[in-house]
Amino acid sequence: MAYKELYDLYSKAMFNICYRITNDRYEAEDVLQEAFVSAFRNIGAFRAESSFGAWLKKIVVNRSINHMKKKRLEMTTLEENMDKAEITYRDEVPDDPERFTHNIELIKKAVNLLPHGYRMVLSLYLLEGYDHAEIAQIMEISESTSKSQYNRAKKKLKIILAELCTTN
Repeated sequence: MAYKELYDLYSKAMFNICYRITNDRYEAEDVLQEAFVSAFRNIGAFRAESSFGAWLKKIVVNRSINHMKKKRLEMTTLEENMDKAEITYRDEVPDDPERFTHNIELIKKAVNLLPHGYRMVLSLYLLEGYDHAEIAQIMEISESTSKSQYNRAKKKLKIILAELCTTN
């Protein structure tokens, strides 16, 4: 019964992490189940040095990344002659809630169009709150690679958003 309560409490947030990393609903569901099975089998290893959620999140992120490594997806690099534009953020929220929702959906779509490596670093850094040293360790890359992938992801995201805005 306690396992079901833990699953019900954490599954939605952990699914979102899996989905952001795998970018595929069915793969995310599989990874989520594997992560929970692993967590429940190893619950004795939980030392309460952090919250259960943080411990589970680490398992979920590692499982998701290992799943992607198994698929042998390689990190993609952008051409070096890309413009040096950066994403800018607006401080104000649009007055029209429908427009705001549309913008969120557009951003989600753009993030999903990023190359896999860029999307993973961007998600881990911006959405999951990992720093570049942690991302480097998780993804088995150097810290400088994590930073450059993040910067390239921002540039690529800006380009994709510009293209989506012109087509919508």
